[in-house]
Amino acid sequence: MKSILSLLVAFAFIANFPVSGAEWRSLWDGKSFNGWHVIGKGQWKIEGGAIRATNVKSEKEFGHLVSDRDYTNFTIRVKYKTVAGNSGLYFRVAEKGFSGVTGFQAEIDPDKDAGGLYETNGRSWVSQPKPADVKKWFKPGEWNEMTVTARGGDIEVKVNGITSAKLTNDPGRAAGKFALQVHGSQDVGVWFKGIEIQEH
Repeated sequence: MKSILSLLVAFAFIANFPVSGAEWRSLWDGKSFNGWHVIGKGQWKIEGGAIRATNVKSEKEFGHLVSDRDYTNFTIRVKYKTVAGNSGLYFRVAEKGFSGVTGFQAEIDPDKDAGGLYETNGRSWVSQPKPADVKKWFKPGEWNEMTVTARGGDIEVKVNGITSAKLTNDPGRAAGKFALQVHGSQDVGVWFKGIEIQEH
């Protein structure tokens, strides 16, 4: 009986964490936009093995680079460098609503809120970090790595290995597409590379 109980406890412990042996695979080939499509405005270019995304203040419409596929449970990681304006890594989104997508955004910004969780066309800020905390994980003007793990209603965002937002049993969307954003009505300059995923 004791050994059975020990096995059950061990199984419950393992079930609450991503499968460490899950294979990382690339979501972007580094040379084309195969598997992705652009909606809205802004400019999306490939330069030096990275995606360069820009928008101008005179353009009110948002722009997104959206995955062709939907995803459910996963860990996604992306390296990014933000120069100006607001951006974000969207996940489990639908292509509808104001700005072109509806769902969760892990915040990307050169000055504030990096790694927070914002629900577009929904609850707005769900987890907004304090400025003092952002300084602990975000490196202005440098390449940063953002990781989002989503398993059912459990969501965790990390920036440079430090947890910036965490939700448990969240009632939001359970599946959808990924998207990279350039904000409307802002001068935006942001770079992305090394986009990889583990599916759980």
